Amino acid sequence: MTLRFSDRPGRRERHLQRRHGNPLFADPPPQIGRAELERARREDHEEASKFQKDFMALIQEATGLKPNEESEVILKLKERIDQAYEQASGLGEDQMRVKAAIPQLIAAIMGAVRRGAGDDSQALQELAQEERARTLHYRLLEQPLVADLLAPESPITAEELLPTLLCSDMGALEAALQLFDPPQLAALVEDGCALLEGLEREGRLPPEARERLALMERAQFGQSPMR
Repeated sequence: MTLRFSDRPGRRERHLQRRHGNPLFADPPPQIGRAELERARREDHEEASKFQKDFMALIQEATGLKPNEESEVILKLKERIDQAYEQASGLGEDQMRVKAAIPQLIAAIMGAVRRGAGDDSQALQELAQEERARTLHYRLLEQPLVADLLAPESPITAEELLPTLLCSDMGALEAALQLFDPPQLAALVEDGCALLEGLEREGRLPPEARERLALMERAQFGQSPMR
């Protein structure tokens, strides 16, 4: 069945697109029906609509902070704004304006936190480290795969994690591999070898899967993934 997927799909439709006709996921390869696709689109749209309402409320809350607001209130709000960026990165439709606004909100809040830190050098150093970690995290989230894996209700099940990684483009895979520690990578590589050997015996091995597995192996041993 020929399906027309969206140009800017949400996380549910995106995962259906990964699975559709892909031998890495099952034998025979799963064939996605139109009803399943429409349901995924509807749920993605509902999530995006709810997010927009929640985000507007978050902006109002941030702009309503008092100059002498308690640090606990500020830090909790900052955490929620970071979570909003993570969620927006996995949504369908156009989220560019939201993703551009969030760093500005964070910068304003961090300014208040720094003022509260005063001349405390250790506190200022910790804030600088946090800022670097946030920058790296936001960079990883430019890959929708990373946002999909981190979503509290991710469409990627534990059983579908390996096939998902093995069918991802190289840039997305390189980013996603940074979410796993060495033992997790070792288990993925071991299972990946077994999966690809079976598919090769059956003559159903996607040609790009070997390249993805090789990248995972390099990451496992701490080598530059794209070397």
